[in-house]
Amino acid sequence: MKNVLLVLSGPSGVGKGTVAEKLCEKNKGVELSISCTTRKKRVGEIEGVHYFFISKEDFKKKIEENGFLEYSKHFENYYGTPKDFVLKKLEKSDVLLEIDVNGGLNVKKEFPETVLVMILPPSMEELKNRLINRHTETEEQIEIRLERIKYELDKQSLYDYVVINNSVEQTVKEIEEIIIKEKNKK
Repeated sequence: MKNVLLVLSGPSGVGKGTVAEKLCEKNKGVELSISCTTRKKRVGEIEGVHYFFISKEDFKKKIEENGFLEYSKHFENYYGTPKDFVLKKLEKSDVLLEIDVNGGLNVKKEFPETVLVMILPPSMEELKNRLINRHTETEEQIEIRLERIKYELDKQSLYDYVVINNSVEQTVKEIEEIIIKEKNKK
């Protein structure tokens, strides 16, 4: 059985990070990819654990060398999935990317065997409550994030699977079943 490159996408507040963390904790054969970024390291972040922190010059050079499966620019900083790192990990284990919809679709173009999984909230009301209860954004920022979900929902037909995150445990179980199903296809 070949290893699976799995992309998790979905709107902010849907629980992607929590699901990814639990999936990797529970399944030693699933590793979370580490992205490169040009932003400054935050307190508590560790090089090679949370991100690979690189200069804008090095990032742009890597773009020219086709060194990313996908990349994007947010607020003057670049973020990208390093191709060599992912392909090396994929030789030994399943690899999980937690990235946005556009990034997921770009990875699929670059690496067609990629399995795209969109995680959605049980309802828009539940998503709004999750965003509010995180206490990390202003009301205006929450509204912007809620607007973004419309764009993401329009892309769900391009994904291989859609999973509703009613509970982290159930969502992890469904994704484990997707991985098994995909391995059996190969």
